[in-house]
Amino acid sequence: MNPETSGRFSARTALAVIVANMIGTGVFTSLGFQLLDIQSGFVLMMLWAVGGLTALCGALCYAELGAALPRSGGEYHFLTEVYHPAAGFVSGWVSATIGFAAPTALASITFGTYLGSIFPALSPTWLACGLVLALTAIHSSSRRNSGGFQRAFTAVKIILILGFCLLSWILVSDPQDVRFLPQSGDGALLASGAFAVALIYVNYAYTGWNAATYLTSELEDPQHSLTGILVAGTLTVMVLYLLLNFTFLHVAPMDAMAGRLEVGYVAAQHVFGSAGAAIMGVVLALLLISTVSAMVLAGPRVLQVMGQDFTAFAPLALTNRHGIPYIAVALQSALALAFILTASFESILVFAGFTLGLNTFFTVLGVVVLRWRQPHLYRPYRTLLFPLPVIVFLGVTGWTLVYILRQRPEEGLLGLGIVGIGGLFYLLAVRLGRTRAA
Repeated sequence: MNPETSGRFSARTALAVIVANMIGTGVFTSLGFQLLDIQSGFVLMMLWAVGGLTALCGALCYAELGAALPRSGGEYHFLTEVYHPAAGFVSGWVSATIGFAAPTALASITFGTYLGSIFPALSPTWLACGLVLALTAIHSSSRRNSGGFQRAFTAVKIILILGFCLLSWILVSDPQDVRFLPQSGDGALLASGAFAVALIYVNYAYTGWNAATYLTSELEDPQHSLTGILVAGTLTVMVLYLLLNFTFLHVAPMDAMAGRLEVGYVAAQHVFGSAGAAIMGVVLALLLISTVSAMVLAGPRVLQVMGQDFTAFAPLALTNRHGIPYIAVALQSALALAFILTASFESILVFAGFTLGLNTFFTVLGVVVLRWRQPHLYRPYRTLLFPLPVIVFLGVTGWTLVYILRQRPEEGLLGLGIVGIGGLFYLLAVRLGRTRAA
């Protein structure tokens, strides 16, 4: 029996959500920013390897929390159970306002930008808004429609990425002389502030490795399936990211990509010419459909569980006859549309990267706190090589957060402001009553 006709999402759908959630704007835009300060092939590939290792460490930690505390909501649920309902609420507030709405806007803006560059008569902004509205309709219907659409477009995404890499290697007429083995001076670059700042963009590109934890209550046997889903999804994306960035650097001059948002389009121009690049621009835009789709699917589950727990947000818990939280889906999409219409791309990216970094930092730390507070809690899965993954994740993420505050204080302080506003909303929500015991 198809689990999605009996009220559950299959493991394949959850895996598709992770892969699609992660492979979005980041990998097709980040390299242009990184090349402004780093032009070493080895260091650039190390950026993506370090980002992937960090994401994998986070996935291993979330797998333990998800198996021990099996309920939808991701960080909202974990931080509520590990620390305090206030911490969970603030995390849920961050996820709702920044964690999904902002990346949905970024992916949609990039979708519109790519298509708009090929078809100048079309408005990138309205293309972005149209995509969000169309996917909102699909994911407000049923799990069968939602899951089927997500699996299909994620499969297309993987095939297109592998096809782009393979064709680029075969057809490039003038490969770049880029050294991917360590060279003199690379050690200093790895320890530099430029590497840390570039890691902001890489970590943002890997955001989404935790997406399946937002659907935990709707998965088949989550206590035993979640670990494999998180690890397989993260490793798949890490391999694809390394292949893509190797391909970009192999086929296009660094100077041509430096500072450019549409590095995939630039790379395609050097391989396929103007006509081929136009086709590739459309293909890259199509890749982003599954990204926006995954966020529209997973994000509203945070709002749904907040609605289950707080009287003030009870309407967000309402579902249609197929169990879909349609009001939560509509609200998140409305927030994404507001971002699309009012904010710039880079400010959203850095601001979202900092705020989400805070969220995941304290969640991974929660693995240690929960082991200390509840040592006898049933844990179907324990983090592999504990505490090494916790140390690696907290070290890299903490380093990145500090550098954002130093290099981009405006976005960092704005992120802290969002956290503070979430705290005020928690006090208001408590006054209006809770619907589930803390």
